[in-house]
Amino acid sequence: MIEVLEHVVERHGLSRAGAPPSRASGVVLLIHGRGATAESMLPLAGVLAMPDLCYLAPQAVGHSWYPQSFMAPTAANEPYLSRALDRVAAIIADILGAGVDAERLAVVGFSQGACLTSETVLRNPRPYGFVGVLSGGAIGPPGTPRDYAGTLTGAKVFLGCSDHDPHIPLARVKETTAVFTRMGAKVTERIYAGSAHGINDDEVAHLRAGLAALVTP
Repeated sequence: MIEVLEHVVERHGLSRAGAPPSRASGVVLLIHGRGATAESMLPLAGVLAMPDLCYLAPQAVGHSWYPQSFMAPTAANEPYLSRALDRVAAIIADILGAGVDAERLAVVGFSQGACLTSETVLRNPRPYGFVGVLSGGAIGPPGTPRDYAGTLTGAKVFLGCSDHDPHIPLARVKETTAVFTRMGAKVTERIYAGSAHGINDDEVAHLRAGLAALVTP
């Protein structure tokens, strides 16, 4: 399994931090935001201070997963959106194929990466150990059908966002929380009054608590 996971890292060009696959108790897939890099997500490993986890991060072409707002008409973000969704889904499938149980896999994204995380998980439901949606929500214009197939029973999800985020409408966060809940996930939502578009200390605490399940025997 360990050798296979190393091949997954190489195949997808993933940046890595934390524990090596040879002794990792779980894997955290980190999805960066617009204009950022895979490497910019890796310092989160040090902030979380959970050395038994292996952190992997893919890099978006041109530093952006798709060109327009996640609320734009779907066609405005194609073919980039479909490519991004397919790529993250393929990485998840390969990690699982390497022998990592879904319960030992977390997917955490920030901003545009949080939107991509939400949509990928909703389209590829399984009992993920943890899903972290930091300033993001499900993708698509208002009125997008949310009739995803499958169940997220057993998955733990955290959503955190400012109440006045300039990029993420509060209504979309609430809608995303409702969809995750309807699909059977155990969901925690935190809305921060007056917070900036970033990752705050309370969100880090919730990430730590959620990721603890990956290191618990």
